[in-house]
Amino acid sequence: MSETVKHSLMFAFVGVLIILDGTTSFGIFAGSWNSALGILNMGLVSAIMALGVNLQWGFAGLFNVGIMGFTALGGLAVVLVSSSPTPGAWSQGGIGIIMALILGALTVVAAVFITKNMTKGKPRVLALTALLIAGFFAYRAVFDPAVSGVEAINPALYGSLGGLGLPVLLAWPAGGLLAAGAAWLIGKTALGLRSDYLAIATLGIAEIIIAIMKNEDWLSRGVKNVVGLPRPMRKEIVLQEDPGFLDTAASLGLDPVVASTLYVKITYSLLFTVVLLALLWMAQMGLKSPWGRMMRAIRDNEVAAEAMGKNVTRRHLQIFVLGSAICGVAGAMMTTLDGQLTPGTYNPLRFTFLIWVMVVVGGSGNNFGAVLGGIFIWFFWIKVEPMGAGLINFVTYGLAEDSALKLHLLDSTAHMRLFTMGLILLLVLRFSPRGLIPEK
Repeated sequence: MSETVKHSLMFAFVGVLIILDGTTSFGIFAGSWNSALGILNMGLVSAIMALGVNLQWGFAGLFNVGIMGFTALGGLAVVLVSSSPTPGAWSQGGIGIIMALILGALTVVAAVFITKNMTKGKPRVLALTALLIAGFFAYRAVFDPAVSGVEAINPALYGSLGGLGLPVLLAWPAGGLLAAGAAWLIGKTALGLRSDYLAIATLGIAEIIIAIMKNEDWLSRGVKNVVGLPRPMRKEIVLQEDPGFLDTAASLGLDPVVASTLYVKITYSLLFTVVLLALLWMAQMGLKSPWGRMMRAIRDNEVAAEAMGKNVTRRHLQIFVLGSAICGVAGAMMTTLDGQLTPGTYNPLRFTFLIWVMVVVGGSGNNFGAVLGGIFIWFFWIKVEPMGAGLINFVTYGLAEDSALKLHLLDSTAHMRLFTMGLILLLVLRFSPRGLIPEK
């Protein structure tokens, strides 16, 4: 069997799993088309995240465990770009916040200027200390009253600046740009670190990003969340009031509520597939280009690449920014799918560990492997808990419903997710150490 046929069968197998979930209403695959399409949509988003991480790790060997932070920045971009501006926010303090941020940036620039242009010694230390202290108090004097003014605007509904009110699809590339900008700032300082220190640095910075989003209500409403974000298509309730749509649903024998939900999810599936295919095509073209061969050469032997005149640090920064931008796009897509931004839900288990499992299982260094791993792992992440409950019910069929053993096993099904992820990872590393679709 050729590699192409083998890999195609793997994708077909994942497709069959999703179809079984949509068409089977009993047994371990008990589900519906609503749940199957929900799994598919988040699987596509996860595949895009895995593709971004594969660029960094598979192409360049950069161990980034700050995926969560870049994903969250993509979600923040949806709020800043597509949500409506909060009435009166800019007059109450929005302009003051912008001025304070500019003042803080100028303080940092001035500190860098002093560091580079003054000789080492006591005068430079005193100048830096005076500048930073003065800049900090000036920043807080402008920033704090402005924030208080914005957050006082109907905190139950608003309490933030809001966004620009632009079409939500524009927020997807904006999420990539915001994540890329953050990655550039991080990379300029952290990419010179050894791989294990880089991992610690990126994880710490991701936690800082999440902490800011949780606490700065003027920016993202913090833990109060931003709900009701715009969608790229009509909402279900609007479709259910459209006579043309109701006639179409009736002709297909579908309930209007079910039909509207399926229509929205299928539209998301098509949009996400287009984005995934476009990014996959660009990643493949980059992999096959001289640039891609250079990146893999740097990954395999940095010393030899430097001896050949390659700027390793610059190339690492380049690939770090590109991979983070893809994660930002995926984060914006996920927030659009959810229709809300919930900073409290971003955690390393979902947005770092699971994405790394997808890359390793799919095949590090292979773009198609990252896509396969993203959809495959997400399917089992969602379905393994109900599958585990069904399996335990089958095994304990002869026990009484109030049996302590049966109840204990059913209560433990929540842990099946982590157990199954570890089991899949161990099996793949044992029988296919380079992943399901290994790098050529």
